[in-house]
Amino acid sequence: MPPHGTIVERSVITALRRNEAVDRSADALVRLTTMRLAGFSRDLAGATNGEPAVGECLTLPSIRAALADEGVRAPAALSRLSRFPACWFALAVLCLWVGLRSEAHAQSTNALPLALGEVLHSVTNQYPPMLAALIERDVVAGRLRSAQGAFDFTVFSKLFGTPQGYYESGTWDSGFEQFTGIWGGTVFGGYRITRGDRLPDYDYTRTQRDGEARLGFRLPLLRDGSIDRRRAAILKADLDRQIADPLILRQRLDFVRAGSVAYFNWLAAGERWRIAEELLRVARDRAAALTNQVEAGHIPRIVLTDNLRLVVARELGTVQARRRFEGATLALSLFLRDAEDQPVVAGRERLPAGFPEVAPPEISRLVADLVQAETRRPEIARLRLSADKLVVDRRLARNQLLPNLDAGVVGSRDFGSDTYKDKGQFEVQAGIELKVPLQRREAKGRLAEIEAQQEQLGNEQRFARDRIRTEVNDVFSALSAAWEQTQRTGLNVELARALQTAEQERFDQGATDLLALQLREQATFDAQTAAVEAAFEYFRAQADYRAAAALDVP
Repeated sequence: MPPHGTIVERSVITALRRNEAVDRSADALVRLTTMRLAGFSRDLAGATNGEPAVGECLTLPSIRAALADEGVRAPAALSRLSRFPACWFALAVLCLWVGLRSEAHAQSTNALPLALGEVLHSVTNQYPPMLAALIERDVVAGRLRSAQGAFDFTVFSKLFGTPQGYYESGTWDSGFEQFTGIWGGTVFGGYRITRGDRLPDYDYTRTQRDGEARLGFRLPLLRDGSIDRRRAAILKADLDRQIADPLILRQRLDFVRAGSVAYFNWLAAGERWRIAEELLRVARDRAAALTNQVEAGHIPRIVLTDNLRLVVARELGTVQARRRFEGATLALSLFLRDAEDQPVVAGRERLPAGFPEVAPPEISRLVADLVQAETRRPEIARLRLSADKLVVDRRLARNQLLPNLDAGVVGSRDFGSDTYKDKGQFEVQAGIELKVPLQRREAKGRLAEIEAQQEQLGNEQRFARDRIRTEVNDVFSALSAAWEQTQRTGLNVELARALQTAEQERFDQGATDLLALQLREQATFDAQTAAVEAAFEYFRAQADYRAAAALDVP
């Protein structure tokens, strides 16, 4: 599309978005485009053959007429399209239609009842504490990379000498060193050259005229051979990287549970508000009938006054219920985020019709869930990896009990004229060194510390399994009890409503007074509130059970 087509599209969309009837304009354009799509296609085909691109199917007058039929004022920006070729105008209208329908669809989506899945999707993908937990992987990856610095290729260069003295000389020495990790061995080499007075034979820095190149290898035979602090640090950093996953998973389970509880608390608060308003509506509707009866002299005015008192009391309860709903909405907004990662305040219009259906817990699944919890709960994985870290520490501590027995070999080659006759062109030096602290208290103390930590961690692992089994059984018991309560409260609501209906009929017949009817209405309200509380407790126990059994582990 040429540049002017983009200008048309932007100008039309901008103008229509300023129109107060965006949705109605979109619906009108949808119907217009649907009716004339076939003609539009034929016109585009004709434009390919050199014929006019837009005939009677999509013109400015036809669009204005269609919008007028829908009772929508055509945006002024449509008049700008006459300055552009007809085919680009048609394409701009289609782009406008798609944009308006997308906006209308987004608005209609926001009006849909809020589902738990939408909240949990926001929790796992946009909840800031969850995103912060995921960054832990980057933290431990940085630590691992830092530990791998032990294998960095190291180079050095130094210049030293004796500018004034009996033997005046200067030496330039440069080289490299590479830790291989193969039984703790290190490869090294370099080049050295010395200038100045003739040096005595005990000066190891002296070289022939053009310098000396060297290459050598150091190898620890006992201590630091099979493992040393550098390799142990890398192994432990890698285990820390693996431990990050159970830590993140533990937080994910907690956040999913908290988001679920916040959602059902919001839903319960909405139900309480609805019940309070229904109770208030009954008292207000009765006020008009009581006023007529008082004016007719059928009942004393005190009955009307009592009903007005009841209206005020129930208005107070409605205000309290509304405040609880507002608080639950704000609490839920922490877990529910929009595309810009901003909290979404889900209003009353997004409340579902009621709680989802409750299902009785299946005792047959408890055994399988117990097994799954013991294998998939992140605490078990974290303790297992922590035990692996102690194994590395124990290997290192046992190795540190050994004496230092280091061997090394280095070969050197001198270049240039023979300044020193007692120094050959090619030399090989080899040696071995033994060093050991006799008491070895540091290594023995470290080994004793690690063995005690291993025993301590073993007890923690056994208790963690016991605690997980107990937690799953306890939450399953709570879920079963909550389900039974939902059944009893449902029956209680039915009985309370039947009694209220019967009492209302008696009141209409004059066989009872307002006080008795108020008591029945209050009993129904209490029963409905108890049913809401029971449903909330059921779904909260369900969220606890899913977290305890690690059912939401991806």
